[in-house]
Amino acid sequence: MITTLDVGGAEVHLLSQVKGQVARGHQVRVAYLKGDGALAEDFLAVGAESVSSLGSGPSCISGIARLAQEADIVHSHLLKADAATALAARLRGFRPRLISGKHNDERALLRPWVSRIHGVLGNWPARTIVLSKHVGRFVAQHGRVDPKSMRQVYYGIDRTPFEQAAQKPDPLGVREEFGWPKDAFVMICVARFAAQKAHEVLLQALDAARRDERVGSRMRLLLVGDDPFGEGKRNAEDEASRLELGTLVQFAGIRRDVPRLMAASDLFVMASRWEGLGLVFLEAMASGVPVVSTDVSAIPEVVLDGETGRLVPKDDPGRLAAGMLEAALDPELCARWAKAGALRVASDFGLDRMVDETLAIYEEVLAGQGA
Repeated sequence: MITTLDVGGAEVHLLSQVKGQVARGHQVRVAYLKGDGALAEDFLAVGAESVSSLGSGPSCISGIARLAQEADIVHSHLLKADAATALAARLRGFRPRLISGKHNDERALLRPWVSRIHGVLGNWPARTIVLSKHVGRFVAQHGRVDPKSMRQVYYGIDRTPFEQAAQKPDPLGVREEFGWPKDAFVMICVARFAAQKAHEVLLQALDAARRDERVGSRMRLLLVGDDPFGEGKRNAEDEASRLELGTLVQFAGIRRDVPRLMAASDLFVMASRWEGLGLVFLEAMASGVPVVSTDVSAIPEVVLDGETGRLVPKDDPGRLAAGMLEAALDPELCARWAKAGALRVASDFGLDRMVDETLAIYEEVLAGQGA
């Protein structure tokens, strides 16, 4: 169970989990509550038996319960799906086989009344899987979940498409597509246009960096992603217009060739205000692309400041611009960051490790039922 099947880090993570679980011989059914289901066909393509849209009204409880009847394990993801599934589990008696997946330090849990409600619903699952040490601490403090029921499993990614693209990059093709000069220093950000991602800060940093006489005129920014539930993209476009960035920034929308775009880029940048982990950082590092981002939440668990990239304070366009310029002015430093990042993803964030650790938790829950 997941809140949406639109493009996002949690959804892409779940897609990898389903693929890995099916490959190990398990039967997986997927359901979601709202949105367009942009990834539904992708889930079916990797072997999900079914993908169901249940709606987000009260009737979704019965739909969840119906699907749960045939399941050995029920695993919910994201706050709204967690709550709906926990209610269904309480009403229909499948709490002992319910697992909750926490992907983010959800801002909603900072509201006292949400925190109190979550302190009840969030303790109904048999286990809670958190994707980073930071998220575990956050969910314990603000979500009021008993740490004894938590298990931590880092995201893992299939490095293959990113490594293959990096071996045969197409920088000239990408530059021609977006009308950039051949010597452009290309920065890429792949993210939903949400307040969490602070695109306006990123654009303000680009505005500051472009004023550097040494390299500013060569800097270009590619923004990949959309905002299916709000005005985030329009607000970012308005900010780019206000700053008169012109062709220095391109809004590419949702793309299916992210590995190719990553491989053709010189730097990955993101101005996040919070992140549960940030799957896209792993994708950039697997592509051999260094990272400049913020030192918030779990990002320092992934991006090592000064080793695989540069981390700066959030909501500080000047410091973010300084990180961009540091990378643009020192190709050797960029190369060292890129190499270290690729090695880190290969050693610590493998896909098989993630799937196996998750299935081990499923087995733990089943053993607790005497199954």
